[in-house]
Amino acid sequence: MKGFTPTRHAVHVLPEGALEERLKLGRPLRVKLGIDPTSPDVHLGFAVVLDRLREWQDAGHTVVLIVGDYTARIGDPSGRSAERPVLADDELDANAKRFREQVVRVLDPGRTEFRFNGEWLAPLTFAETVRLTR
Repeated sequence: MKGFTPTRHAVHVLPEGALEERLKLGRPLRVKLGIDPTSPDVHLGFAVVLDRLREWQDAGHTVVLIVGDYTARIGDPSGRSAERPVLADDELDANAKRFREQVVRVLDPGRTEFRFNGEWLAPLTFAETVRLTR
């Protein structure tokens, strides 16, 4: 895609040069973004990241949006100085649904996957959860 620079504005979560090496393999990548469903609306702060994700899709890659439904149900304060509000399950589900409806106006629905962190966090026992905090 003309003008698409994969490493531009990317957070480096791979060792230096690893992204370029993976791109050279010619296989589609899965580009992931975590979202918090405590609010139902896509706001201006999402504009740049959604546009960037669409560029990845247009270059043949898949976007995976990871909805923090499980962490939102417990008011996870990660990266915040105050706790997030704990919302009712039906409100979180409605927020995630509305967010999805708005996001696919920008992203290609055929190249977008929605996953919920409750898929892998909910089955954990208390002991397994405590082990994750170490």
